[in-house]
Amino acid sequence: MTPFTALPNNTAAADDAAAPAYTSSELLAAVSCRYLQGTRRVFAGIGLPTLAVALAQKSTSPDIEQVYESGVCGAHPPRLPETIADASLATGAEAILTMPVLFGYVLQGGWIDVGFLGAAQIDRFGSLNSSVIGDWESPDVRLPGSGGAAEVMANSAEVFVVMRRHNPTSFVRELDFCTSPSPRIAREKDPLVPAQGRGVTTVISDLGVLKADETGELCLATVHEGVSAGQVIEATGWPLKVLPGLSVTPAPTAQELDLLRNEIDPGRVYLR
Repeated sequence: MTPFTALPNNTAAADDAAAPAYTSSELLAAVSCRYLQGTRRVFAGIGLPTLAVALAQKSTSPDIEQVYESGVCGAHPPRLPETIADASLATGAEAILTMPVLFGYVLQGGWIDVGFLGAAQIDRFGSLNSSVIGDWESPDVRLPGSGGAAEVMANSAEVFVVMRRHNPTSFVRELDFCTSPSPRIAREKDPLVPAQGRGVTTVISDLGVLKADETGELCLATVHEGVSAGQVIEATGWPLKVLPGLSVTPAPTAQELDLLRNEIDPGRVYLR
């Protein structure tokens, strides 16, 4: 299942010659950037979250502060970092902290507005799997694991998740392994769990955008061009609800695409 029309790498309608062509990763970065507007501090993972924050810094949110797991706060790298320990992150950073200080005072202190993560699997209440696909003892795929994602999930005011592929093996009824539990679910199971955040409020996938309702359940809010609500429902492993006023996600603008391609990621480190 794909959000694209017959035009290669183009989600714009085939008969709209004026619309710029764009790829799925460009769409995900542009849409994610818009949801970050008005955010002050973002604890972002490497990959598409980093790309989205870089776009936000150069467009809608020049004052946004990006925090990296390596201890860099207020990063303004001269080029797109490829890892959380990329030396470019130190250049122009507002602070470089030890990891105990970062996690103990900045993250657990409640200073992060948005935690921005990726994952291999997500369930209907926003718990994430980034550990294994399949059985723990003999998995089909063994993944990098949590890193700081569990703490980011528990302590950020809210969490955004970006998913490159929206299908029933990624959007699942039950995770193969729960790496980062939703704070809401964790608190229901144990009121003493020190989870202060709201958990996942927004998921940006290659088919559309899901938003959490008042119960914390992820529901369909927008579909991308060329995608129907039925397609997204079919690609989701739980009975996906559709929020009132379902709309079509605005396509990336020419300015967003120019920034992504020519200033932020000309080497296509994350753009595909």
